[in-house]
Amino acid sequence: MGVQECAAAQVTAAVTDEAAGDLDELDRGVVHALQIHPRAPWTLVGEILGVNPVTAARRWHRLEEAGLAWVTAYPRLSNTRIVVTGVVEVDTEPGVAEDVARALAADPSVANIKLTAGGRDLVAAVQARSLDELAHLTTLLFQRTPGVRATRTHVSTGVPTEGSRWRLRSLDDAQSARVEAAVPPTYEPVPVSESRWDTLDGHLLELLSRDGRMSLRDLSAATGASLTTVRRRLQSMLASRLVLRCDLARPLSGWPLSAVYFASVPGQYVEETSRVLSGVREVRSCAITAGPHNLVIDVWLRDLRDVHAFEAHLSRKLPRLVVDDRSVVLRTVKHMGRLLDHDGRCVGVVPLRHPQGPRAAVAPGT
Repeated sequence: MGVQECAAAQVTAAVTDEAAGDLDELDRGVVHALQIHPRAPWTLVGEILGVNPVTAARRWHRLEEAGLAWVTAYPRLSNTRIVVTGVVEVDTEPGVAEDVARALAADPSVANIKLTAGGRDLVAAVQARSLDELAHLTTLLFQRTPGVRATRTHVSTGVPTEGSRWRLRSLDDAQSARVEAAVPPTYEPVPVSESRWDTLDGHLLELLSRDGRMSLRDLSAATGASLTTVRRRLQSMLASRLVLRCDLARPLSGWPLSAVYFASVPGQYVEETSRVLSGVREVRSCAITAGPHNLVIDVWLRDLRDVHAFEAHLSRKLPRLVVDDRSVVLRTVKHMGRLLDHDGRCVGVVPLRHPQGPRAAVAPGT
């Protein structure tokens, strides 16, 4: 699948400069509402924020056009029957890390790529359908990319929290509760039949990766499936195996710095520790991994000085946790399929691969 240019690449410098300033409270409210319910109707968003639905929609359109906020879709990371993820540390030849990152970003198997300081030049997340495919992908992908010197892969065995759960915290509790009440239910664990994908599932994933708020009518027209079929299938996917997510350019979030911590905790405390980490505001995602470290923690911070202050905070909060290594993120090149510029704005999208294969059974309502 190729790279689709986003509207951010086409906006004028004046519009970009204006949009790149601090978000006002209405902008932040719209983003927070869509973080809770990425496909929330504008009538609900407007009602929650006390504005006309058209006004709320226009604010979102402005942010989206400038590449400052977007809604995307991806397979649910919490179920290894759906997707197996490898966190890959990459060492490159001197001076070519950015070139390597750009080359890897074009591959739909690579969900995230960060340029980092410290003991590795890049940290990438590679998604596969099985351990065997992950082994094949990591070998083939990195061998054929010029400039790669060495890699170390940490297989994720669980994702207790990830970026779709992070909130801007602009809405108050009552507003948040009203949006949450409108979110369709999900269920865990996912039945085996629900972890299989067919052609329509894959097409919907690709379309929603590009625009997670694409209307049912447009999805129907693009897939050739009836409106009723698309509605029912999308409901089934969102309930069991698909995640929608509203993201914001990090410099506008109030948390402009990112870091990755490689940590370890005795095996009997992994689940408990990961649950605590899930409730720490700075933690964007936490992966339980099999390797020299059993936790890889991705955080957003306010300031460079917070890199060590946050580590000290973790040591006090979780005395059994040992941070073995850490890297400051110099730049995020790709973020859940979205290509980002140096300011964190979306400038393109490479839709993620979907877990292909015959469905073992037709899910109810499809």
